[in-house]
Parts: sequence; structure tokens; C-alpha cells
Amino acid sequence: MPKVVGVRFHGAGKAYHFDPVGYVVQPGDAVIVETSQGVELGIVADRIADLPEEKLSAALKPLMRIAHAEDLAHYEANCQKEREAFRVAADKISSRGLDMRLVSSEYTFDNRKIVFYFTADGRVDFRELVKDLAAIFRTRIELRQIGVRDEARMIGGLGICGRELCCCSFLTDFVPVSIKMAKEQSLSMNPAKISGACGRLMCCLKYEQDAYEDAHARMPRPGHQVKTPEGPGTVESINLLKELVTVRLERGGEADLITIPNEQVEIIGGKPNKKCAGCGNKGKGQSSNNPAPQPAPAIVAEAAVVATADPEDFLFEVAAVSDEVDFDDVEPESGILDE
Repeated sequence: MPKVVGVRFHGAGKAYHFDPVGYVVQPGDAVIVETSQGVELGIVADRIADLPEEKLSAALKPLMRIAHAEDLAHYEANCQKEREAFRVAADKISSRGLDMRLVSSEYTFDNRKIVFYFTADGRVDFRELVKDLAAIFRTRIELRQIGVRDEARMIGGLGICGRELCCCSFLTDFVPVSIKMAKEQSLSMNPAKISGACGRLMCCLKYEQDAYEDAHARMPRPGHQVKTPEGPGTVESINLLKELVTVRLERGGEADLITIPNEQVEIIGGKPNKKCAGCGNKGKGQSSNNPAPQPAPAIVAEAAVVATADPEDFLFEVAAVSDEVDFDDVEPESGILDE
């Protein structure tokens, strides 16, 4: 069983497995590794552990060395160069009037390539921009379009909970999130309350979804006919977190509403009302004076373009990138641009 160590790059995102090749490293140590993008400096994220070979997606690459003081100084110098490259690229984008927003710039550790990350509403013809940047920096240039969730992860920030965004602290992969989850958790359908800093549905809606689904499977729905210790009745509403059921007994009158634990309720018939799952609001439609709120948009995969250029031959690469996939995983296909 091979030994692996997890290494994370640029402070966020998933940890990639490497062969420690005898090095003794601890989480937080800086190491030099070779990746598909070139030589990189990464931070050890996990302790050395055994991993079954069937769980390895590809052959392990070895750690090149533990980072020395010179390596750390070189990395800091690259960070200074990245800020200057960002300023130059932003000026070129503005001068050419391109409809794109520059997010970040990154030098590979060996300075053989600069990667510029940007967002845009659609496809952008940036071939002339790539040529301009290649002529200025005299190195390989890559422009990579990313989604809004990747943008939020790279920039960072605070969520409505007051804590650092999950995607730039501990979340390693983006998972699909749907408006159905917000409905099942009885949340407000106000997009401002269920959307994250990226404008998409909050990733944390997924965290407790399994618990809500389990509660829904065990509890009656509003409209069900049930038997209680006080007699038969109709379910008016449910509280999923406390697993309480509010039942209107068949004696008539407001005073006949009782709230009891789910364990004391037995479904005997009836059909659930058509409503937002678990919210307790009757599904009789909305008044014209009180229109239904518009739900937050569902997560949709975005098309992205990756283009790279060498100063001499201008090699271009194109790939489709999903907004729900880590952009570090993209392996674009190559092609030569005919001039």
C-alpha cells in the first residue's frame, strides 16, 4: 500500500496526493513538487498516510524536496511579480475594451508560465491580448476563464454567518446545490438570504440536507390525516428541526390545534397539500397582490476558455470548464492557431 501526502496550492482548494519518497513532513511544511502545470511550491495539508492503489486516479509524482529558505524567498519574489503582472494585464484589458474581469495572476514557481484568471459573461476574443502579454513578459502566457464560485474562492471573504467563506477555508470541492434543498429546509425563498458571496446558492445548504431528507421520510406532511392520543385530526404544519407536528383535531375551532412529538402521530390517510416542503404554508396559490418570490437561480455549469501563448509560436489551448469543477483539474487539448 503506497504512502501519500496531501499538498495544497495557493492556500485553497483540494489537496493533491504525492509520494513523500522518504521525506518526513508535517502539515504546514512548504515543499517543492512537479505538477502538470510545472514546478510549484505547495503546503502540506495532510499527514503521511497509506492509500490503497485502487483509490489512486493516476501515478503518484514524488516530492522534489522540502522548501529551503531560498525557495521561500523566490516564492515571495514571485508574489511581487504577480501583483505587477496583474496591473499590466488589467491596463491592457482596459485599453482594448474587452468585456472581462481580471481576478488573479499566478507565476509558476519556475517562472516558465504566467496564468491569468478572469470572469466574463460570455466568450471573449482575447487573442490579441495574449500576444500583447507574451511580448511584454517574454514567457508563456495562459488566460483562463473561471466561474463565479471559483472567483469567490480565489478572492475570499466573509459569509452571512460571519465566518470565512467555506470555499476558501476548508471546502475542497464544489457540490451541486438546488433550490429544492432550500424548500425542504423551510428557508426563505428570498435570493438575498440563500445566495452566497458568489451570487449562487450557498454551498452550506448541502451540509444538513441528508438530515432533512431523513426527517421528511419519517414525518407526515401537512394535509395528512393522522391519529393522535387526543383523537384523529389533520396535519397543519410540521417542525423538522424539533420533529414536532401541529394537528387540527376534528372537533372544529382554533382551540383544537395541538402540537405533539412526531412519535405520537400515526398517518391514517389523506393526501399532503401541494406546498413548499416542510414550510407549513398552504399551497392554494399566491394572491395577485402578493406575488410569489422569485427563487435563486439554479447552479448552471459555465463554459470557459483556456488560452495559452508562447512568445515564439503562440500555442493556443481550449477547454470546457464546469463551474462545479476545480479549475486546477482541467487538462486542455492543444491546437495551433493558424496565422
